[in-house]
Amino acid sequence: MIAAAADSYAIPRENLDFRDTIRQIVRERIAPRAGEIDATSSYPWDVRRLFAENDILALPFPERYGGTGTGTLMLQMAVEEIAKACASSALVLMVQELGTLPIQLFGSDELKERFLPRCATGEWTPAFALSEPEAGSDPAAMRTTGVRDGDEWVINGAKNWITNAGVADFYVVFAVTDRDQRRITAFVVEKDRPGFSPGKLEHKLGIKGSPTGAPAFVDVRVPAENVIGEVGKGLSVALATLERTRLGAAAQAVGIAQGATDHANDYAKERVAFGKPINQLQAIQFKLADMETGTAAARELLYKACALADRRDPALGKYSSMAKVFASDNAMRVTVEAVQVLGGYGFVTDYPVERMMRDAKITQIYEGTNEIQRIVIARHMTR
Repeated sequence: MIAAAADSYAIPRENLDFRDTIRQIVRERIAPRAGEIDATSSYPWDVRRLFAENDILALPFPERYGGTGTGTLMLQMAVEEIAKACASSALVLMVQELGTLPIQLFGSDELKERFLPRCATGEWTPAFALSEPEAGSDPAAMRTTGVRDGDEWVINGAKNWITNAGVADFYVVFAVTDRDQRRITAFVVEKDRPGFSPGKLEHKLGIKGSPTGAPAFVDVRVPAENVIGEVGKGLSVALATLERTRLGAAAQAVGIAQGATDHANDYAKERVAFGKPINQLQAIQFKLADMETGTAAARELLYKACALADRRDPALGKYSSMAKVFASDNAMRVTVEAVQVLGGYGFVTDYPVERMMRDAKITQIYEGTNEIQRIVIARHMTR
């Protein structure tokens, strides 16, 4: 019985092998670029090509559309590994899932065939356009509209905080299509549609290598076949997507926290104070111990939620929210402590922990703020 339990808990060997390959790629090719990506606020096209060449961008997709078919756990293990070195590069993979999962879950066969294979190869990159200037955590306040005109829909409005703005080939856009009932519909909008503009980019605290913008839609026409799922059911599309993709934010947070812990631990082995390495001082030992423990706990919760996603367990909603809350709060706590362990060196850009601290903050905000996640968890508890 004990052996069976251990086997059921073990991560599949093929996952571990793929993780080790990704780890090597990150160490050799991405980590040396991470500081420059942040300093220049530049989208890492070279990293994206690297991911495509090594089937990393195929991770979110089933085999029938050219993907790896390896599931949610493998996908988030990859996000974690990349985020250890560069949170901006991890977002390249995260949004590859976020912007295509609505099509995977609800799209017609025609939409799936048209978009998913070209995303699995890395030829196309998507974006997910739900949030608006006045409608972040409250999608019911959405003002973007879609009006039927014959065989087309006409979209007008503006979005905000949209990752991949300006680099995406298409956008999954949510718009109000029934004002009286406040019904929302999801659409695919290609970047070359007349009337579409990717908008201005934001200047951000962290994840500077991932563009965040405010796309605008002025009489943008899309054919009826670009509707994702049923007309008026767009909120269900968004919520079902985020229930899964918030695991990406959790994985990113775990990676950031582990990266910061590793750097702080390595530094503490070399830094000498009072005649000995500071990792022999109990004050530093306790910090490192808490950092390692919190990150290990976050990883366990994340992997549990990923396993629920892979077997379509109804408990996923609760666990994905718990994983996101715990992992992101831990990442913020751990990165602050990492800066403290490094002291003055933690405050300068020669070391990566200050960047990790800045990057960690967004994991508490996007994919549904932690305040919203706590509401979701509480609602599951009262059912």
